[in-house]
Amino acid sequence: MGWLWAIIVGFVLGLIAKAIIPGKQHSPLWLTTICGILGAIAGNAIARGFGIAETPGIDWGRHIFQLVAAIIIVFFVDMLYMQMRGRKQQRV
Repeated sequence: MGWLWAIIVGFVLGLIAKAIIPGKQHSPLWLTTICGILGAIAGNAIARGFGIAETPGIDWGRHIFQLVAAIIIVFFVDMLYMQMRGRKQQRV
């Protein structure tokens, strides 16, 4: 069941990150979901590094780290996606 939650959280984080980043992102939804999952993993690791452990209730600090990591990852992956897409179209 853990993998299902990872997909759901990644999907939500990816969509929120896309909404926060200005301009249009061109990466497909599956790639945004993967970026959201990676953002959740990276955010958890960073939160642990800062000493924010799981607490009863909502872990706002951990969620903020996850969201910031997802925004950064979605931004850079979308840039790479557009560069790769542009190179592919130039070859054709």
